[in-house]
Amino acid sequence: MATGPVDDELRSATVLAPAPARPEPPAICVFCGARSGHDARWFEHAQAAGRAIAARGWRLVYGGGRVGLMGALAEGALAAGGEVIGVIPQALLDREVGHLGLTRLEVVADMAVRKLRMFELADAFVALPGGLGTLDELFEALTLRQTRYHDKPVGLVDQDGYWAPLLAACRAMVAAGFVAPADLDCMRVAPDIDQMLDVLAGSLSAAPSNPN
Repeated sequence: MATGPVDDELRSATVLAPAPARPEPPAICVFCGARSGHDARWFEHAQAAGRAIAARGWRLVYGGGRVGLMGALAEGALAAGGEVIGVIPQALLDREVGHLGLTRLEVVADMAVRKLRMFELADAFVALPGGLGTLDELFEALTLRQTRYHDKPVGLVDQDGYWAPLLAACRAMVAAGFVAPADLDCMRVAPDIDQMLDVLAGSLSAAPSNPN
């Protein structure tokens, strides 16, 4: 059958049109300790968290360290074939605590920029056991949500009741009138990483993933 100029143009356009871009999988920013703690179960739980995120095909964003629970988290995800993005200040990299085997390691100026960049990269936030740095990151994520700077889900994994005292303190703030119940309720709490990821999955399926 003979074809005309219009048919030829359509065929050419069909051949040359780029394939539609695949949406990026969700990026979960995890806050956790740079120390391992005194109980080996925290290290094991952090490794399991990394594996669980990778098993869902999701990306892991974290603070870029190779030590403590941070290192266990990253190694768990990497061993399961996951994509791991670390964000670390230059000063910590200079102290040789950065993980150089990640999918991508971003080096930033300081701790404040590190948090900002992790918040940009993430579609959701999860806190595992940790110390002061973990609390700082968790409460900044909550405060930014409270003040409507983002609407990304924030989760707390209360493994073996580790965060029970913190949750009691938060409820006391609500009872005293310093925190609105709705602001505390926006923090999802689950007893283990699998249940937490199940909780997040509903929210993430309804929102586009972060392309950063």
